[in-house]
Amino acid sequence: MSHMQWIPLRTSRWWYVATGVGAVAALAIGTWRVTASPEAQGAVPPIRVNQVGYLPDAPKVAIAVGASTGGTARVQRETGPAIDVPLSAPTTDPQTGDVVRSIDFTRITTPGTYVLSVDALGQADSIHIAADVYKRPLYLAVRSFYGQRCGTAVDLGSEFPGYRYAACHLDDGQFHASSGKTGSRAAPKGWHDAGDYGKYVVNSGITTGELIWAWEWYPSVFAKLRLDIPESANDTPDLLDEIRWNLEWMMAMQDEDGGVWHKLTSERFGSFVLPNVDDGRPRYVIGTGSAPYKSTCASGDFAAVLAAAARAYRPYDREFANRTLAAARRAWTWTEQNPNVIFRNPAGVQTGEYGDADCTDERLWAAAELFRTTGEPAFEAVARTLASKFSVGTEAPQAWPQVANLGLWSYALATTGADGETQRRIREETVAAARTIADRTRRSGWRHSLTTKNFVWGSNGVVADYGVLLLVASRFSREPVFREAALDNLHYLLGRNTFGLSWVTGVGVRPFQHPHHRPSGGDQNGAPWPGLLSGGPNASSRDPGLDRLPKDVPPGRRYIDHQDSYASNENAINWNAALVFLLAGVQLEEK
Repeated sequence: MSHMQWIPLRTSRWWYVATGVGAVAALAIGTWRVTASPEAQGAVPPIRVNQVGYLPDAPKVAIAVGASTGGTARVQRETGPAIDVPLSAPTTDPQTGDVVRSIDFTRITTPGTYVLSVDALGQADSIHIAADVYKRPLYLAVRSFYGQRCGTAVDLGSEFPGYRYAACHLDDGQFHASSGKTGSRAAPKGWHDAGDYGKYVVNSGITTGELIWAWEWYPSVFAKLRLDIPESANDTPDLLDEIRWNLEWMMAMQDEDGGVWHKLTSERFGSFVLPNVDDGRPRYVIGTGSAPYKSTCASGDFAAVLAAAARAYRPYDREFANRTLAAARRAWTWTEQNPNVIFRNPAGVQTGEYGDADCTDERLWAAAELFRTTGEPAFEAVARTLASKFSVGTEAPQAWPQVANLGLWSYALATTGADGETQRRIREETVAAARTIADRTRRSGWRHSLTTKNFVWGSNGVVADYGVLLLVASRFSREPVFREAALDNLHYLLGRNTFGLSWVTGVGVRPFQHPHHRPSGGDQNGAPWPGLLSGGPNASSRDPGLDRLPKDVPPGRRYIDHQDSYASNENAINWNAALVFLLAGVQLEEK
């Protein structure tokens, strides 16, 4: 029986609805523009494609929108004859209300730029086919973490002039009354979590964990990926340098007893300004408000990530790897003594809560990563026992409140000392779940993995994490359908969707333009900071943007490209981490 439970809301954002304070409330009054939607401007072609392109060896499908049943679909290079390609019968997609037809041009494998058209409709955006077509989006998606750095000056360089800010939040952080301590602790570095400037251990957990896994699984992709960050000249791969910036902050959040405080934020969100002039101060190390003051979910996530980091960094910096493993051990000991201390915002604190009522899955992930790193029987025994309480499901992938999949997969990937039957069960469940998800993806009108219930806060992150699940299944069983379904999810994120938008800033022909992202809203640049994944359609929440939509808008269309819409158009580091994994994994699956 699955223990997975979907928690749809990132509860921090309800503060705006409750108080109407600050720039968001002001923007919601009198500045609304319907033209924030490209469709309203007639700018979206009736045939939607991945605006970045397609891999030569992979399936290639476009989606035509409209009730017309006639027409012939054709693909043509700038020079050369047109090639007729199959055009399906129309069907109605219940999640959006769109009448759609699929156009399969998989037979086109020669790299180049193509035009796809349908007689009765018109033509799609130019289609690019190349083996390295996802290299640029991967660069921008990974580099977005540099743009989220806290505690240092950031400058995206000559390619993005004006995308910079001075060193921020150098006074992180004072101990909040809820922390059980007085005074202050130096806790610089880390990544700003999302569109706000808070730093949260729980969300850093799945983010950093998936990035470390991406490094472990696809080293040939990342070893040669230069990110143009301050550390690029050293001997450590740039991805690991960027991850370390966040790990250093996470380690500053560990108390002397091994427990880990939940977050470092102000009591309320600041305005839409650059981080170096953030008015959300002072910024506090915030705890649970009563002994033992740290939370089990944060401590479990911390232990898992720091144990995985020990594996990743050992070839490059043995001393740092030893530090991370020692920190992971201390955090694990604390979770054994405090197996389910949950976090809720203390009185007066209105920033992101990342609350979770059950930390068993975080303890599973921690035990499994410690076992995989150390091979010690004590960790194996706990991981095996906790693994029996969870299974890989089909209705939602891993997410910050549900990290059981990561624990299960970590145990299944252990090379020595694990129970073979448990590993076999996890692999078989993952493959069976992936088959169900892949079939659902193929049958979806827009060919993504989302169920109707998945249109929650960060549905695009859910799409990307379904892609991660499918790539894990592909590692366990080399069935081509898993990679194909993962690619379908990527196509959805990069433009093959009801809005004809690329949901990654700076990527594609029509990337979304107005994220709920303070640096983008507080600077003088005409376009948002690049490489950020939008949260996407959200049928489970409301905000000043979504409230403008008609009440009967289908779940897959409850989105607006406007800064006001924090519930549908914010960015978050965990969504970007899944996107990074997906972009790397679909282009190269390590043997």
